[in-house]
Formats: sequence, structure tokens, C-alpha cells
Amino acid sequence: MGPLVPGRIARPGGGTARRPAQRTTRRRPAGAEDRHAAALGRSRRADGVHDAGPRRGVSAVRPRLVLWDVDGTLVDSARLGRDAFHEAFERVTGGPPREDVPFAGRTDLEIALDMLEQSGVESGEELLDRFEEALVDAMAARVDDLRALGQALPGVEAVLQRLQNEPGVVQSLLTGNVERNALIKLSAFGLARYLDFAAGGYGSDHRRRGELVQIARRRAEERHGIRLESSDVVLVGDTPLDVAAALEGGARAVGVATGPYDEHALAAAGAHGVLTDLSNADAVIREVLA
Repeated sequence: MGPLVPGRIARPGGGTARRPAQRTTRRRPAGAEDRHAAALGRSRRADGVHDAGPRRGVSAVRPRLVLWDVDGTLVDSARLGRDAFHEAFERVTGGPPREDVPFAGRTDLEIALDMLEQSGVESGEELLDRFEEALVDAMAARVDDLRALGQALPGVEAVLQRLQNEPGVVQSLLTGNVERNALIKLSAFGLARYLDFAAGGYGSDHRRRGELVQIARRRAEERHGIRLESSDVVLVGDTPLDVAAALEGGARAVGVATGPYDEHALAAAGAHGVLTDLSNADAVIREVLA
């Protein structure tokens, strides 16, 4: 293994600093400069990103906030996100990680901190800003591979388009990805246009996914001038950790068995509804808006 950051190898018996669960300042979100960035693989606007503006008072129907997980739910990123993590680790520490760590259902910065700690890097919290920037750069550099090797999962675009036209529905994300990487992954397949990124919750906001539900709910209320009850929020994801986040945050949990877990595992985790996939738009809409 190559050398790690000088002076940051954990000493025997020494501890490592745990970062606070709540981010004191939100790391830079995906803004207009990212949506037009050549880093997304195009010299012009990434994909006509839909940045849903506030829709105050335009509908008297019951408001709904639909929060989508990204990897394994909306897209298959062909494990390129894992490759980006390894590149970011080497860029920040000078060597590869000693051990792999679990990825599914976790936030990016939780994964980063775990990788740093498992490799004996002391004060990993202090490296997280650099790690995030390196991770975004590494993912952006893979956008052409992402388009070639990955895919939007079956039925996803039709469902997003249908829900975008449903009165009172705000669609956003609840994902462990940092916001800019969520934008990269969805823009690669033309899906970002259907989502209001500013109303979501991301791995760059908080380490606990359950807290992201409340973060997204508050953002959607403030942005769109609506009042959302817990029953008005639904989280759709492909892992038991997505289900747990929804339950912790008081939202309806819909599991979709397009990732590493089958319908039985998602139901056992407590999902209110479970879908085999998103290919039947009518069935998905019924379940999501139940």
C-alpha cells in the first residue's frame, strides 16, 4: 500500500475523531454552475435540468413529497461510484484503502469516514471536505463510462414524468450521494429534469438517513409554500436502510426490489408497500400516492 497522509496514521491505542452527525454548514450544493459544467460530459447544459421553482398556491389538492433514492432505485451506475470512492481515497491519502466497507444504503461521507478509519487514517473528519471534492471530481470524470455501462432502470423515466404532472406532487431525492454526484448520475441518463434538487436531502447534509427525511420535508415546505404532514411524504428505495430512514423520519416507505434485496427482505424491514420494479407506471403511481 502507498503512503497515507503523513502524521495521520492511527497510533496503537489511539482514537480517531468522529465527525458530528449534523453538518454545521451544508457543503456546496449542486448549483447552476454544476448543471452547465463540462464536467458532466457536455459543453452545454447537462440535460435541460428541471429546477422546479416554487409553486406557491397553485393547487388546492393535497400536497405530496416523493423522495427517490438514486443508486439501485432510479439508476444502475455499474459500480462506478465504488471506483470513484477508491480514486478519491488515493487522492486524499496517497494510497489505496486497506479494506473495503459496506456501501448499500449509506451516505457517501459515512462511507468515506469508515474507509479512512478502517485504513488507520487518524482524524478522518478533517479530511472529509477534501474527500468530498475528490469524490465529485472522480465521479464527473467517469460520466462517459457511466452512460456507456450504466442505465436508467426500466420504467423510471415514465414514472418520473407521470408524477411530475400530478397536481400537488413535488419530486426530489433522498440519497446517500452528495448532491453534486446525484446530479451527475441522473443527468447522465436525462432524468435530472424531473426532480427538484433543492427540495431533497443528501449525504452531504447529515450522516443519519432518517434525519434527511425531515431536512427534505422542511426544504420542500419552505420552497413551495406548502404544509406537509408525515403521511404526505413517501420515500422510495431499494434497501432496508432506505426503509428504515423512511420509518425513522415518519414517512411512508415503498421498497423496490431492483437493488441487492428482494421483496421479502424489504417487506421484513417494514416497508408499507413493495414493488418488484418500476416498469408498471400505473402500479407505481398507485403505490407511491397511496
